This record gives sequence, structure tokens and C-alpha cells, in this order.
Amino acid sequence: MIMSRRLVQLFVGLGLYGASMALMVRSGLGLNPWDVFHQGLSRVTGISFGWVVLLVGVPVLLLWIPLRQRPGVGTVANLLVVGFSADAALAVLPEAETLPTRVGLLVGGILLNGFASGLYIGSRMGPGPRDGLMTGLNTRFPRLSIRVIRTGIELTVLGAGVLLGGTFGLGTIAYALAIGPLVHLFLPLLTVPERAPVPAATILN
Repeated sequence: MIMSRRLVQLFVGLGLYGASMALMVRSGLGLNPWDVFHQGLSRVTGISFGWVVLLVGVPVLLLWIPLRQRPGVGTVANLLVVGFSADAALAVLPEAETLPTRVGLLVGGILLNGFASGLYIGSRMGPGPRDGLMTGLNTRFPRLSIRVIRTGIELTVLGAGVLLGGTFGLGTIAYALAIGPLVHLFLPLLTVPERAPVPAATILN
């Protein structure tokens, strides 16, 4: 039962995560650092946003090898599901024409992203390629904190994304300020509990 819940929660979370990315793209007010990079690559190459998300995840995942990271079910699912769900959502979401609509899409995208992160991380099925890169670097270089590593990675991809034409703006700043507190709120509520060990007395009886 717990495994079934974990799998359902994983895939629902990843699907909603992709949809949250699409909402922020349609807002046109700014994206999180990785998505600024994804959007910039999409504009330069002509490849759809979702396919870029997937294709960028492949070399990121390959970087796990020298870091001795092992992917889980959630890692592979993240690689495959998020990009396709983002493209599916972009296909049905119209362009926003008014500022209130764009702000609504941005706020909805950030809130949904925090909720979706709580779902898929809380399933305990393995980190996504980009999160695994961060934790792998921390394991390989323990003197560098997670905060320093994450900041360095995100500033790098943000700078590259801006140069490629990705959208940096109010939404980028709002996401950076809000996502931590949102995940902090949702994750404890959505984390699947560990299976409790069966007491020895119960087994003997």
C-alpha cells in the first residue's frame, strides 16, 4: 500500500511540477534559474521547452557517474515526465494578454511548484538529475555547503540562460524568495512515512 502511494505521489508530483513550469513560462514575468536556461536553449535551437528540459537532464545525469551518485526510480521518472508534462501544459495554456492574468499565472505557478515539489520529494523515490548533481557535489567536496553549491550552480545556469535569451524578471526573484518556505510548508505534510518495523513479539505470536 505504501509503495503504491509513493509511486502515485511521485508521478502526480512530477506531472504537476511540469505544469507549474508552463504556468510560469506563460506569465512571461520570469522563470527559475534552470528554466531560464531551458527557455534560452529552446529559443536558440527551436526545440520545444519540454524536450530541452529532458535533453539537458541527460548530461546532468551523466555527471553523476564521477560523483558516484546512484539514480532511483524517481530520478528516471523526473527525467522523462517533467518535460513532457510541461509541453502538454504549454499546448493548452493560451498566451496571457493582461498584467493581472500574467501575475495570476506567476503566483499560481510558484504555489503549484512548491506543492508539486513536496509531492515528488516526499515520495522518497530518489532526487531529480539537477538535485542529485547538487548533493553529489556536496558529497564529493564536503567542505562546500549545499547552499554554496546550489547558489553556484543556479547562478551559472541563470547567467547562461539570460545570454541565450531566457526570461529573467520579477518571477525569478519571487521564485527564489518563495520556493524555500513553500517546500518547507508542504514537504512535512506530504512525505510518505517510513514503514514501521514489526515488533518481535508480534512475529513470535
